[in-house]
Amino acid sequence: MALLIVFYAGISAGGPTAAASESTSNHKRLAIIIDDVGNDMKGTAEILAMPVKLTVAVMPFLPTTKKDAMAAHEKGMDVIVHMPMEPKKGRPEWLGPGAITSNLTDEEVRSRVEKAIDDVPHAIGMNNHMGSKITSDKRIMSIVLDVCKERGLFFVDSRTNFRSVVGELAISKNMPPVGNDIFLDDQNSKQHIRKQLDLAAQRAIDKDICVVIGHVGHSGMNTSAVIRESVSRLKNQVQFVGIGDLVRDVWQWQSAPTLPTDNK
Repeated sequence: MALLIVFYAGISAGGPTAAASESTSNHKRLAIIIDDVGNDMKGTAEILAMPVKLTVAVMPFLPTTKKDAMAAHEKGMDVIVHMPMEPKKGRPEWLGPGAITSNLTDEEVRSRVEKAIDDVPHAIGMNNHMGSKITSDKRIMSIVLDVCKERGLFFVDSRTNFRSVVGELAISKNMPPVGNDIFLDDQNSKQHIRKQLDLAAQRAIDKDICVVIGHVGHSGMNTSAVIRESVSRLKNQVQFVGIGDLVRDVWQWQSAPTLPTDNK
């Protein structure tokens, strides 16, 4: 499930001119996805006020779902649905409403995904919230991806399970096999988040692109603070882009919905 295999054309090593430096940095792209938006969690306002383009993953059916999605869109950020999915471990109450669980019928899975898409304004994609059990379930993930494709959305595998089938299914359906490379805040300290963000920037420099995931909530204030302080430090090395930019440029994927969606 190689995320970056399609885009290794690279940049030729040019002379040490400012133009060459700028050109190189513009092709070293970092897409930061911020999960768990939609419930007025800590760090949300700070993320929405960021001076660079981020991707905001908004959970459906929560008190600030629509407000946060519309605010992110108005600021030029990408919006995706943060779809609750059953994990192998974890508290059920962490899932949130409308979750995809392994006991659902095909029709129930389809219905829940459709309703979630319709509940998040301006969504151009989807990723999984938790979901270590569901992302390894071919029956369910096939339905999820089918609905996403019908509605013109791509799917980003958060990679909470190394046995995920999302990438191979996406390829089989002619969808982009997008996946998370690094979690920024799996440990809630500025030092750790800063180290992870530096790793992500280096990966973008080495591989041309990198996709990372951070969160609002428990780690939200630290995550937002580190991203903000790192923007000026990293802006000459990498370009901060939305996940939709990578999907279009790296995989040349264009949204082609065959069913209507109400999320505009």
